[in-house]
Amino acid sequence: MTTSRIDLFKQMLTGDPENSTILFGLAKEYEKAGQHQELIETLNRYIEVSDDEGNAFGMLARAYEKTGARDQAKQTYQRGAEAASSHGHPSMAEEYRMVLSSEYED
Repeated sequence: MTTSRIDLFKQMLTGDPENSTILFGLAKEYEKAGQHQELIETLNRYIEVSDDEGNAFGMLARAYEKTGARDQAKQTYQRGAEAASSHGHPSMAEEYRMVLSSEYED
């Protein structure tokens, strides 16, 4: 029996549950597998333990969109734009702001 990449990342987390690199790797695997709820849970854990520069916020916002959670997606894009700006990633911040203005105007 072969072990899936998701299972491998989960096994690695048992020994180091706050390892941001492992959490992000697990999130990417959930993203590839289309497991949006697991992706959301894992990215929220990752953001709690990591000083993300913006990328994880975009992944998380898109996962929220796919589950129909538009309010959470909007808030996450806003947080992502702030994180990207504060870490010197103006193009990422602008991308998130553009999504907000085109998809989430009130």
